[in-house]
Amino acid sequence: MSSSPNELKRTLTPIMLWGLGVGYVISGMYFGWNLGLEKGGTLGLAIATFFIIILYITFTFSYTEMACAIPKAGGAFDYANRALGKDWGFIAGMAQNIEFIFAPPAIAFAIGAYFNLFFPQIPVLAIAIFSYVLFTSLNIYGVKAAATFELIITVLAVGELLLFAGVTLPHFEMKNLQYNAFPNGWQGVFAAIPFAIWFFLAIEGVANVAEEAIRPQRTILLGFGSALLTLIILCVLVFVSSIGVAGWEAIVYKSDGSTSDSPLPLALEHIVGSNNLLYHLLITVGLFGLIASFHGIILAAGRSSFEFGRVKFAPAFLGKIHPRFRTPSNALLVNMVIGIIALLTGKTAEIITLSVFGALTLYIISMIAFLRLRKKEPELERPFKVPLYPYFPIIALVIGTFSFIAMVVYDFKLALIYFAIMGLCFLLFKLFRNKTIVDKTYIKDISRKDTEYTKKIT
Repeated sequence: MSSSPNELKRTLTPIMLWGLGVGYVISGMYFGWNLGLEKGGTLGLAIATFFIIILYITFTFSYTEMACAIPKAGGAFDYANRALGKDWGFIAGMAQNIEFIFAPPAIAFAIGAYFNLFFPQIPVLAIAIFSYVLFTSLNIYGVKAAATFELIITVLAVGELLLFAGVTLPHFEMKNLQYNAFPNGWQGVFAAIPFAIWFFLAIEGVANVAEEAIRPQRTILLGFGSALLTLIILCVLVFVSSIGVAGWEAIVYKSDGSTSDSPLPLALEHIVGSNNLLYHLLITVGLFGLIASFHGIILAAGRSSFEFGRVKFAPAFLGKIHPRFRTPSNALLVNMVIGIIALLTGKTAEIITLSVFGALTLYIISMIAFLRLRKKEPELERPFKVPLYPYFPIIALVIGTFSFIAMVVYDFKLALIYFAIMGLCFLLFKLFRNKTIVDKTYIKDISRKDTEYTKKIT
């Protein structure tokens, strides 16, 4: 049976989906999360992370039900479009695009910074751009090759985190967790929310490759569930072992007093020193965590943009499949260009925050779509059903909404930028969509009149 020219190829197994799910997220264990300690201290970030873990558990199981029932590359866009209509489908899809397109530039910059430590003669930006070109090319070559690479590098990244914990935990002291643990009170908890989300950001990208999974109803459940369990264990392990060495300030501030987004090297430095072979080995292997997330999110972003183009919510060329490799090459290339432009701004922290705004919008609309689909299409085949319905999707909706409001309050200027991007894109969508409808109506009308005229003269 031949495949449709715009149909993605099914090659992904459960273990590959585990690799993608963990790989999308694992860079969050290596950098960025520790900046939440500056906002909330150990206890403040811990409280925020506790509720965010609940968010991701309830959200992921609810999302899995929709991914198994509607295994399409658009993920949240497809679910919202079906449950809530085209306008809300566009908003969910656009939020997903913002999350997946704006996260990689921040990670690319971190990759460049890591390489620059070992090769200072090569500029950070040059390494970051080269990374974009290299991993976009790998994704164009084929999803199986991309997923296999992701699996290998994710296993190495997980192994490095376990080794890190093995080195640091013998030096753990409870007093280090208790020191200055709640410096800014509950205000610090709210301010730490984006950094708690960074621990798990983009795991929902597993749903975007559902169309390429072998037996998606079974494969997605196994991939999603095992990935989330792995990430929760790693999150707790990294949090406790990093701070337990010398307190939270030791993994936030560098010797010159500036903040660092590399907590693991700072923790190791307190134990083995910066000239130790083990230190350099762990830092080198730690690069794999950044590459895993960078490469994985590029893969998910390509599927998200591809689906937008395939249903004509964006220029149609984005929805075309490479004739040889059967991958969304156009979408991948356009995402790369946008990512490099974002990279050139140098605003990595702001780019991360925009990505989190997109993620939370996606989570909120997805849960509303989930609840709507249960009522609107009760007969829809659901190979997997979320446990404790309706509590799981409602809990995810409440925590997601609260987190979004807190971010608007504490990052108001970036919130305005995010709303401006979403508003402009929605306006263009409405204009484009209305023009398309008018053009189609006009063509049909002309065709009908031509037919009537032909009948009259004959």
